[in-house]
Amino acid sequence: MKQTFTIPLFALAIVLFFNACKSDVKKEQLPTNSKSQQSFLKVAYADGFSIDINGNYPIIKVNKPWPGAEQAFTYAVIPDSILPTITYPADAYDAVITTPIKKLVVTSTTHIPALESLGELDKLVGFPDTKYISSMPARERIKKGLIKELGQNEKLNTEMTIALQPDVIIGFSIDNQNSTYSTLEQANIPVVYNGDWAETHPLGKAEWIKFFGVLLGKEKQADSIFTHIAKDYNATKKLAQNKTNNPTVISGALYKDVWYMPTGESWAAKFIADAGGNYLYKDTKGNGSLALSIEAVLQKGTQADYWIGPAQFTAYQEMNAANPHYQQFKAFTDKKVYTFSNTKGLTGGLLYYELAPQRPDLVLKDLVHWLHPDLLPNYSPYFFTPLR
Repeated sequence: MKQTFTIPLFALAIVLFFNACKSDVKKEQLPTNSKSQQSFLKVAYADGFSIDINGNYPIIKVNKPWPGAEQAFTYAVIPDSILPTITYPADAYDAVITTPIKKLVVTSTTHIPALESLGELDKLVGFPDTKYISSMPARERIKKGLIKELGQNEKLNTEMTIALQPDVIIGFSIDNQNSTYSTLEQANIPVVYNGDWAETHPLGKAEWIKFFGVLLGKEKQADSIFTHIAKDYNATKKLAQNKTNNPTVISGALYKDVWYMPTGESWAAKFIADAGGNYLYKDTKGNGSLALSIEAVLQKGTQADYWIGPAQFTAYQEMNAANPHYQQFKAFTDKKVYTFSNTKGLTGGLLYYELAPQRPDLVLKDLVHWLHPDLLPNYSPYFFTPLR
């Protein structure tokens, strides 16, 4: 879940929050009851992929592997039992994935929760930058050497990856310039792009579990899991929308002289709106981040009731030391600043970056709990906690 930009690494944390690509916290058990395949094939919220059937095998079309992509990618998922009977033009698909998949490599922590939810984590044999993985079952497999370290996402160790002989690589990229993927494809290892991070609707990101469901033969289970998440999200949203008082909200923080804040059409802004918050920058266009001066934010945001997502900051003292101007904000002095940066995994990765895209229902409950304390008084937050 990354995005094309030229700002420094510090600001990456802010942009990732706005577009969303880690700690042992409790997770709700999701149902695994099945629905019809016809119901599953409907992609309701995501605009980055679609699913179709070509005769007796599914087709995945990835329309938006990254923002501004000028081409779509089409993948055929064909059972090995019928592969010898299938004929198609050589250029019909960008990749053909033969199932059942026995081994795979994924390249973003946002892919891990889907594998875990579907009971397919044992298929994962390699990952770049394993230190960022927070899933405890995955960390156990890393410790046992069952998930190999493969370098960096856009510079995968090709020799090690090829040696693992995965049936497919789930790729993540900010553009189509990843030469490493081309090398792996030349070694007859199919690469399939996953664009979950480019979605702007919270449920759109979560719906990519259906993408994994098709690849892993868990279509009905993936549909059932997503249906539960969407139902829970929409019920929480309805609860919050019944409130007549909408507290004002700001977000982001300064990097040097620039305050990065989510645009009004971004993932983060959608969460605030659905949680019954009045985001002060809701009318700004675009789905990335704004680059503002401290003077501009002081003029508009000093009286905001809440401050959600102050970048990487975890404590008031830390913020004050970074810039004393933060003291001029009402949310800061009233101690109503909430961060996901205190919720970390065993190796220091942020759980929010890994799990939140698949569990927007939990993110929304967190925000409703803080913005409207009377609505979910007994709820225990997963991601967002008060600044220390």
